[in-house]
Amino acid sequence: MTGTKKTHKPWVLVLTVGLGTLLNPLNSSMISVALTRMQQEFELTFADASWLISVFYLASAAGQPVMGKLSDMFGPKRMFLAGLVTVAAASMLAPFSPNFPFLLGCRALQAIGSSTLFPSGMSIVRTSITKGQAKALATLSIFASTSAAFGPSIGGLLIDSWDWPSIFIVNFPFIIVSFFMAIFILPEKGQGKFELARIDFLGITLFIIAVIGLILFLLSLETHIHWWAFIVFIVSSVSFYYYEKRQSEPFIDVRGLKKNTNVTLIYLQFITINLVYYCYFFGFPTFLQQVKKYSPGNTGLIMLALAGFGVIVSPFVGRLIDRHGPKPALITGSAILFSGTALLLTLRETSSLLWLLIIMAVLGMSNGFSNISMQTALYEHVKPEDTGSASGLFQTSRYLGSILSSSLLGLAFNRHLDIQHLHNVAMICLIFCLLVFYLSIRLPGRGKVKGHS
Repeated sequence: MTGTKKTHKPWVLVLTVGLGTLLNPLNSSMISVALTRMQQEFELTFADASWLISVFYLASAAGQPVMGKLSDMFGPKRMFLAGLVTVAAASMLAPFSPNFPFLLGCRALQAIGSSTLFPSGMSIVRTSITKGQAKALATLSIFASTSAAFGPSIGGLLIDSWDWPSIFIVNFPFIIVSFFMAIFILPEKGQGKFELARIDFLGITLFIIAVIGLILFLLSLETHIHWWAFIVFIVSSVSFYYYEKRQSEPFIDVRGLKKNTNVTLIYLQFITINLVYYCYFFGFPTFLQQVKKYSPGNTGLIMLALAGFGVIVSPFVGRLIDRHGPKPALITGSAILFSGTALLLTLRETSSLLWLLIIMAVLGMSNGFSNISMQTALYEHVKPEDTGSASGLFQTSRYLGSILSSSLLGLAFNRHLDIQHLHNVAMICLIFCLLVFYLSIRLPGRGKVKGHS
């Protein structure tokens, strides 16, 4: 074991883990340009197709904390390899889906497998790399953000050439290289104590039921309202809250959230930011293909304006936060998000591609400001020993925002899609933008946080 650490350079270990951990963000974003083709293939409404987004994020939200604890029990290397095998199985089966429910099952399996890779990979990096650990973790973050940003472009080019099954097949080069590198490079770690009681299965089940109830209720608002789904959501949410309060290792620490209102509001703000951003991230590709009649390949390239500008402004935002703390960056990001959403209301079916690209670039910049500043704000408000659980809940907030965005799009785009439906989404998002702006202003500045500590 010691030999493993000496033989292999840290960058080789980071590359091995990075090739695995990029699978979750890559597959969560590639689907955005595939929805239109899948709608045609399986004769779906957009509301039906939106479940491909919701199921993936819901399985990721539920799977990541469970897989983190299983990684502690069975060893991170073993779980990392198991995660790769699970993603491979899902990616192999999905192209041969005989019906839509089978494809949904493959997406859920893919999410569970890929959500295994992040906690087990992070555990390996944290315990194996002591010198330059921050740089290694930052590199893994770049793997994730870059794969998410370029997912629509990669997916679009693949669909143009080999249709929608290709977005599943493209996983295999990453899986194979990461798998064989992992066998020989990742160090063996001792297994922990086998304690299934540490996993909050009932809490996770209640969480899943609550989210599914909410999705079903929201998607029914356009036609016949499913009040039973709303009742399921309320009952399971209340049950979840009171059950989690009594747990020593809860899925979501509701007692901690109640004590630290600043952290709770940061999570609420991050949910709202992701709700707005992912409305555009998943809505634009469908609009571009179904209304503007662009091919999947061209749609993917156009999407670079949205995803790429977020990556471009990130270094500048990092320097701004280092000097002034996260609050000014958050307020700036909120203002840009509001401006981009307001500009979207000026878009017409006759508008030029250049104007659409400018609007998308503005919205993309807002995401670059929000992501880093929100994470920094969170870490300033939690104790160092709570960073791990806070990061997990931060990820869950992202997933919840994404799930809510897919439900909003499913409601808005369900029957028919034209420029007015895109404007309807923008009008709703403007309200959420105001909430984000308000929460950014009320967040304590860096000096006040330190003084409070």
